[in-house]
Amino acid sequence: MKISKVSQEVNNSANQDREQFSIDVLTGFCSTPKNLSAKYFYDDIGSELFQKITQHEDYYPTRIEFQILEKIKNNIPKIIASKEVDIIELGAGDGHKSQLILDGFLDNGIKVNFYPIDISEKAMHLLEKTIRPHKNLEIHGVVGEYFEGLRFVRGKSSNPELVLFLGSNIGNFDRVQNQGFLRKLWKILDDGDFALVGFDLKKNVDIMIAAYNDSAGYTKAFNLNLLRRINTELGGNFDLEKFEHFGTYNPVKGGMESYLLSTEKQNVYISDLQRSFFFDKMEPLHLEYSFKFLESDIDFLSEQTGFDVIQHFTDDRNYFVDSLWKVKKK
Repeated sequence: MKISKVSQEVNNSANQDREQFSIDVLTGFCSTPKNLSAKYFYDDIGSELFQKITQHEDYYPTRIEFQILEKIKNNIPKIIASKEVDIIELGAGDGHKSQLILDGFLDNGIKVNFYPIDISEKAMHLLEKTIRPHKNLEIHGVVGEYFEGLRFVRGKSSNPELVLFLGSNIGNFDRVQNQGFLRKLWKILDDGDFALVGFDLKKNVDIMIAAYNDSAGYTKAFNLNLLRRINTELGGNFDLEKFEHFGTYNPVKGGMESYLLSTEKQNVYISDLQRSFFFDKMEPLHLEYSFKFLESDIDFLSEQTGFDVIQHFTDDRNYFVDSLWKVKKK
């Protein structure tokens, strides 16, 4: 696998990344309620913890989506109907779901150029262990933010493109942000290109709450890793044992919410910011939304952002949908 670090190629240096991290921490900790951007979950340690979450029995989305992709992997190549295709995955993770999609094309005699894009270089090395070599498969990993990586790939691509945005990643954006994200994706792609997007559907609340409070404690460790990052990278003095994880469902917003709660009154000093932040007892630090959808929400999103829905692929219990969209520009 060839790996390109796009962040370095566009002069997005480690110092700039650290400066942006400190600015985002300052902004978030001066807000009410305090918050941290979910994009900082995925350093190498966070990416590894997330893979453990997805493999836990309490976390249904990965397991259910895997079943869907296994069922439809031979349908998608027939719909796209091209002898060669560029498959671009935003946030490829460990690649087990990617392998299913690739198998569908390769088993149908189609040449595939696979471009996984992930902010974590460690994720690329996980892919190297997962994705099986094939004579008709070329792999070019891209380390960087989604859209900078996508623009990098677009400069090399001349084939029909299929963008994969799997898992429930689209649910990390609110109802306005997800339209902005998808419209931005639409602008970069060409007319007739495709996107396969994963949507976690609304369902029994107990099932969703269990998924975001797994019994092994991986989600707790995943969230606390954000505080560890501040300690390591920005000179913070968080005591991780003085915070507890709390995940709940908000029926008004229609999504899961993740928090860290301060278990006592405390001051935390961050040397890069040269200031302390006060946390009251049981004060919440908001980390993430994971919004859930109805199929009507998915149809609305595609219509508003310039895509035609080709087909919704779901499981027998309607827990999850992988929706295949086509770019419409004419």
